Amino acid sequence: MTFAVIQTGGKQYKVAVGDILDIEKLDAAEGSEVTFSEVLLTADDKDISVGQPIVEKAKVTAQVLEQGKGEKKMVFRFKAKTRYRKKKGHRQLFTKVKIINISA
Repeated sequence: MTFAVIQTGGKQYKVAVGDILDIEKLDAAEGSEVTFSEVLLTADDKDISVGQPIVEKAKVTAQVLEQGKGEKKMVFRFKAKTRYRKKKGHRQLFTKVKIINISA
């Protein structure tokens, strides 16, 4: 089984062909393809390549399935005895992608 570790949006993801994952928002239209060039590790049945910090000439190609917003997180700040209360919500933007190719 071939897999890779990629970095995007300040986070690292272990991906294999066919995986569907939610990542930080990318500026890409739905249905288009995106290429991740920051590949930190690639591995298959015989060989493991670890980058320092990235693996040269390795790419992971993915198809954008959806642009969306995550579920709402509530942010509540409170200080006792001072009548200080603030309540606010946040919905993180994300891009849903499907991994279609890993080339080392």
